Amino acid sequence: MTKAPQLIGSSGDSLREAFGKELSKLADNFANVVVLDADVAGGTGIHNFRGAHPDRFYQFGIAEQNMVAAAGGLAATGLIPVVTTFAIFTLRALEQARLSVAYANRNVKIVASHPGLDVGPDGASAQCLEDLAAFRAIPNMVVISPADQIETEQATRAILEHVGPVYMRTGRSPATRLFGDDHVFEIGKGQIIQDGSDVTIVACGVEVARSLDAATILSSEGISARVVNMATIKPLDHALLERCARETGCMVTAEDHNILGGLGGAVAESLVAHTPCPVEFVGVNDRFGLSGEPDELVEHFGIGPTHIADAARRVLTRK
Repeated sequence: MTKAPQLIGSSGDSLREAFGKELSKLADNFANVVVLDADVAGGTGIHNFRGAHPDRFYQFGIAEQNMVAAAGGLAATGLIPVVTTFAIFTLRALEQARLSVAYANRNVKIVASHPGLDVGPDGASAQCLEDLAAFRAIPNMVVISPADQIETEQATRAILEHVGPVYMRTGRSPATRLFGDDHVFEIGKGQIIQDGSDVTIVACGVEVARSLDAATILSSEGISARVVNMATIKPLDHALLERCARETGCMVTAEDHNILGGLGGAVAESLVAHTPCPVEFVGVNDRFGLSGEPDELVEHFGIGPTHIADAARRVLTRK
């Protein structure tokens, strides 16, 4: 077993700002990177890149379909286009992401901020709860949802080094910093960040911090919960899931996303094929969101630490 990373547990910048700052830093090492924006640079963190590298920043306005199609063309010339917008607006360009990027297997990176209930007061029309499912279903597409600022920075470098299409979530709200300098992100690899023997909680994005809090709640009841950070939803770490299923015998998945088609669906598909075990799903229960502060929405839709702990108790009765 690999050594669990050092855990920090302090608040910090949003994942969108971590992404924008890191991409700007990496620009000198990746001279063929260009950024395509849909008039939301101030909201995606990419304003950091725009300020430092204005000659490599292309403004498409509110024309996401055109932007993604153009990214496929730019990639054909040897450039690495990084497409940035809000997660909900990537769905406008799903056909172009499928055909101009993934079908052509172009080296395009789509990085989306404002995913899930994290959007908060903007409400249901802006809360993208379907993106992981949509992009996971596209062949050739890598799908990533990092958990904190350090992992976002490392994932930003990793997607630039990876040759092929990528969809990556960031986030709007200030995020809990979980990892220290010893953390290592690798595309396609999950990581046990807290060990346990009774139940495995598999989470991505903002739900990783909440899963650690859930594990603390369960520990006070004598329940030993293993927490897995599954930052890459596709390709999924089947070997790690198989091992956790064998060693703990049951699982909970946690995501800021519809319970259909995202991380939970991916984990269930993997387990059915390799090591079947009971699974409970924590996510938005196949409905649209509401307007409210993110913490209020977490409670209303049942994706907080207490809800994850409840799911763990339920799955243990099925073990």
